[in-house]
Amino acid sequence: MPGYEIKIIENSCLREHEQIRKGRLAKLLASIKKDGHVKNPIIVDRDSMVILDGHHRFNCLKCLGLKLCPVCLVDYRDCDIKVCPWRKGEKITKEDVLNAGITGKKFTPKTSRHIIPNRPKGLNIPLAELQ
Repeated sequence: MPGYEIKIIENSCLREHEQIRKGRLAKLLASIKKDGHVKNPIIVDRDSMVILDGHHRFNCLKCLGLKLCPVCLVDYRDCDIKVCPWRKGEKITKEDVLNAGITGKKFTPKTSRHIIPNRPKGLNIPLAELQ
């Protein structure tokens, strides 16, 4: 079972490895505005600060002009954390994900799917805490 740490950090510290879908962003943004909180933290590799899961949530917070982000920091080297492609016939590795995040050469949306056992959900962080 991977260990993790929940923190609130500055958006500028995070690195994206994947592009987002604009339609998904618009729907999630409307939901977050209506709810007034972020339900789940963004999953981030603690060493590289590459976002593993939550690119749309991250971009929603930026669209709202918020400077902070709730994150779940994980050790991406943990063998219990897996990455696989969403589409058949494609391949993706942890090294590919980290390289994309570090270099800024983002993958197309839904390239990687991360399996993170016991990931925290339902934290409901108020937007007011992220200004």
